[in-house]
Amino acid sequence: MSTTVEPGTIPPHALHRVVQTALEEDAPWGDVTSETLIPAGATATATLGAREPGVFSGGAVFAHVMHAVDPAIRVDLQVEDGVVFAPGDVLATVTGPARAVLRAERVALNLVQRMSGIATVTAQYVSAVSGTAARIVDTRKTTPGLRALERYAVRCGGGHNHRTSLSDAVLAKDNHLAVLLASGIGLGTAIRGARQRLGHTVHLEVEVDRLDQIEPVVSAGVDTIMLDNFSTEDLVTGVALVGGRALVEASGGVSLATVAAIAATGVDVISVGALTHSARALDLGLDIAVAPAD
Repeated sequence: MSTTVEPGTIPPHALHRVVQTALEEDAPWGDVTSETLIPAGATATATLGAREPGVFSGGAVFAHVMHAVDPAIRVDLQVEDGVVFAPGDVLATVTGPARAVLRAERVALNLVQRMSGIATVTAQYVSAVSGTAARIVDTRKTTPGLRALERYAVRCGGGHNHRTSLSDAVLAKDNHLAVLLASGIGLGTAIRGARQRLGHTVHLEVEVDRLDQIEPVVSAGVDTIMLDNFSTEDLVTGVALVGGRALVEASGGVSLATVAAIAATGVDVISVGALTHSARALDLGLDIAVAPAD
């Protein structure tokens, strides 16, 4: 079973940077335990196995870690990213120099467990809104340095990505609006001025937290309006007030218990910070059998 969204790929430069940083952090001067105890010529065969159900994400990342430690390590992925697995399933097999496999083990596991946890919780949210037009998206509440991997994991779970960074799009939130108000600049005036200065391809979104803010924002010409911490009743009213003139995003107070009701209000997008900031790493294990040296 696969997701309905093609996850695409992780930018190679981002993957390389994450893996190199993690390996340098974990073994800055080598793996003193393996280098002391394990014979230099020993080889290892290992299986990456599932100890609980979930959605797989990070197969290429797992393999990249292994190959970064030693290109002689062979990794055979048994499932594709985005595939649902059950406890006991073998997700990948690894064969290579034992010292290298042991050195790569923790970093490889940390990343694939984290990514699979994100994919799994995302799939739960996506399933909860099935049958509606709402799209589940992530936020910038990602682990610093791991955004590219975590955003990819969201896609593996069938979700979508919000803006990648502060450089991608205009998203005026409550603190931006507070500064404008303190500066004596009206919201509608600020939005119209921003639209004139922006390139025609730049997306413009504004967050509001009251119904009476909707009309001034939408009439000023935004692409998306974010209704933040609205009740479901006010979301229904807000969608009607927007009347198709902009995309409507719901944010705040979103959980697995509430997301279906939020989706039923007719919003186009539901942003969920919990996909990345609260996802639990899945319980995956790498079980190693070491063969003696010749």
